[in-house]
Amino acid sequence: MSEKLFVFDTTLRDGEQVPGCQLNTIEKIELARALEVLNVDIIECGFPISSPGDFNSIVEISKVIQRATICALTRAVDKDIDVAADALHYARHKRIHTGIGTSEAHILHKFKSNKEDILERAIHCVKYAKKYVEDVEFYAEDAGRTENEYLARVIEAVIKAGATVVNIPDTTGYCTPYEYGAKIKYLIDNVPNIHKAIISTHCHNDLGMATANTLAGVINGARQVEVTINGIGERAGNTALEEVVMAIKCRKDIPVFTEIDTKSIVKTSRQVSTLMRMPVQPNKAIVGRNAFAHSSGIHQDGVLKNRESYEIIDPAEVGVNESVIALTARSGRAALKHHYNRLNVELTSEELDEAYNKFLILADCKKDIHDDDLLVIVGVTRSVKSQRIRLKYLQVVCGKSAVPMATVKLVIDGEICTATSSGNGPIDAAFSAVKMLIHRKITLEEFLVQAITKGTDDVGKVHIQIENKGNIYYGFSANTDIITASVEALIDAVSKII
Repeated sequence: MSEKLFVFDTTLRDGEQVPGCQLNTIEKIELARALEVLNVDIIECGFPISSPGDFNSIVEISKVIQRATICALTRAVDKDIDVAADALHYARHKRIHTGIGTSEAHILHKFKSNKEDILERAIHCVKYAKKYVEDVEFYAEDAGRTENEYLARVIEAVIKAGATVVNIPDTTGYCTPYEYGAKIKYLIDNVPNIHKAIISTHCHNDLGMATANTLAGVINGARQVEVTINGIGERAGNTALEEVVMAIKCRKDIPVFTEIDTKSIVKTSRQVSTLMRMPVQPNKAIVGRNAFAHSSGIHQDGVLKNRESYEIIDPAEVGVNESVIALTARSGRAALKHHYNRLNVELTSEELDEAYNKFLILADCKKDIHDDDLLVIVGVTRSVKSQRIRLKYLQVVCGKSAVPMATVKLVIDGEICTATSSGNGPIDAAFSAVKMLIHRKITLEEFLVQAITKGTDDVGKVHIQIENKGNIYYGFSANTDIITASVEALIDAVSKII
């Protein structure tokens, strides 16, 4: 029978340790709310003694989160634990996560100590935390490189001291799945009181095996996984929540289940990416822009006939409306016919063959094939009513002492329309002005800026994804003026709605 797997999210603690991804308290609260909607079981909100900002964030998050357990990290230091307990004062469900390094490298070089002293400190920190909260998690830092026999002694002792969860981190991402799974099994087989605590995984991705190691731990008896959205975290990152959750949902032979609302995964991923200013790589599993995109003709034909031919996950399960059939020089007739059907253009077999030959010539010359390109190929032109919106004029005002303002002139159905708006920066102001003119409710789902070369005169590429009435539309532009590129990309996406 399947057992529940607890999902411990550390995006707001370990994930925030990525250089340049620091969040303020308001942003942390926003993400904490998103994580609760996602239905994670535990939210690790920070390391309260490290800074007043971390302390305050935990206090404020504790006031708004209703269901999830709020967790605060500490070292095996009494003062750390005192501060963590204060930060958790308002939490409805609270956990202190305390521990110490147990590998030879940590004992000899980091602490300049010995195994017996470390064992005593481990016992003491758990007992000390237990004075404040019932739910105490102990981490054996660098457990991945810790000798199994000594690790088992430490785990047995901290459970006896009152630990409710024991965390077995592969702190440096050194283990292989076989080694890590065997380590979890060793603890289950050799720690007499292991049944009194939940074993947790916490794997890093230095060798690209974080998800595999986590699943190996679960298969061998771990019942909590410590993960982050998009796999962000220290160095090469942590185990990605979305990968573990969907692997378990897909693989019926893994005897556990989670209570994650998987349809919220992509939305939460984009929130994290936006607030932490850390783009998700296009080919990232589950949440990448290309995770459900098909460009090979063989794959496209298979997906159009039966989605399961090349997709093991229904995109709707993670919050994506549908698969993307991308038109490239490798696309086949089935994909081209699919797009003409979408544009309400009916072609005979002969017309499709002729259009396909012209399409291949064009696809060899252009990276992006747009709807207008397809219509030109078959000699169809859009009516004036359905022509694309065109940017005629853009002026922005911004600076340290100025309120960001933007004036936008668009040509819509041949008519020039003008709007001026303020915003949280020049791009936000320009987007607000565009929204005033198009009279459609749109939600910005993804905004990605990439440099093509290096230098102050570089051309910036902007990819945008918007949502309107449940449908997703993509826009693209490139310009040395990144604000102009951003507005043109938005217009490119909006024009596909009309």
